[in-house]
Amino acid sequence: MKFIPFFALAVFLLSSVSVAATPVRLKDLVNVDGVRGNDLVGYGLVVGLNGTGDGLRNSPFTEEMMSSILERLGVNVTGEQFRPKNVAAVLVTSVLPPFARIGGRIDVTVSTIGDSKSLLGGTLIMTPLSGADGEIYAVAQGNILAGGISAEGEAARIVHGVPTSGTIVAGARVEQEVEFDFSTLTQMRLALRDPDFTTAEKIEIAINRSFGRNVALMQDSGTVSVDLQRTGSRSPAHALSRIERIVVEPERAAKVVVDQRSGTIVMGEDVRISRVAVAQGNLTLTIEEAPIVSQPSPFSEGETIVVPRTAATIQEGRPANLAEIDGSASLSQVVAGLNALGVSPLDMIDILKAINAAGAMHASFIIQ
Repeated sequence: MKFIPFFALAVFLLSSVSVAATPVRLKDLVNVDGVRGNDLVGYGLVVGLNGTGDGLRNSPFTEEMMSSILERLGVNVTGEQFRPKNVAAVLVTSVLPPFARIGGRIDVTVSTIGDSKSLLGGTLIMTPLSGADGEIYAVAQGNILAGGISAEGEAARIVHGVPTSGTIVAGARVEQEVEFDFSTLTQMRLALRDPDFTTAEKIEIAINRSFGRNVALMQDSGTVSVDLQRTGSRSPAHALSRIERIVVEPERAAKVVVDQRSGTIVMGEDVRISRVAVAQGNLTLTIEEAPIVSQPSPFSEGETIVVPRTAATIQEGRPANLAEIDGSASLSQVVAGLNALGVSPLDMIDILKAINAAGAMHASFIIQ
């Protein structure tokens, strides 16, 4: 039996308005040029696994690394053949935060690179973490917290989550600092995370108003420069601390993001839809196959045949509703109007696509 749904859609257009954005601190809107983290990576070995380590025949680099570590510890394994199942080769990644000092702790992520099935219960052996310049900036070691579960029997195996990746909270110690003297800066650039000319101008005005003089200048949609010497602050750090607390109302481009796989719809508050009426009908076509087997009489000549029999019907569901959103619709009005039709999220996605195709949606429509 097959069911084929049909949906009808009618769309009519008009105009839109804007709403005030929510005030946001500058520290949540911008990044300070030069104040950033640095990516670190290392190659290490995890031990103590419960038989879920690398198969050394398939991952010979694991055996080589284990032999190298044992030899550095004074254990001679030359010519020895060992096949432990409790070790795994891993890549260790982390981010060295700005102004990290020697002796500080940072989190690390550990991921298998061989055929290990799980890192549950494993311990990472001392692993140097290097930056893009090849210098070692931290050393990681510790017990791994894996986020998945893996279990298997004689004829079945079940995996929940990702047991081949885990984290070590505060698992690396900083051994070298990144040289950056923030106190000597005379100019500072604020980089907007979402470039926008209107937002950049608002930031410039807000900073100048806070300091009572022209210390900030918008350079483009994504950059606002600040003259630190004109701020009159004791240091660049004090100036930045004051700037971070300034509040502005950012302007953001209206977007509608749709995930077709899960039926998730996310709309920003600036989304506007012109005057629109939506009608959704629901017709169901039912096709039912009921074949009949025809057999000849006993001891007679003939053959068995299958006689097809098909029944096709069309049923009309509830009468199509017509919902109209008057004037310039806000986000809440759009949602209320679509919910008035009683449609599911997946059907709502089709309706939003049609509204966007008709030119009634004033927003970027993003489908994932």
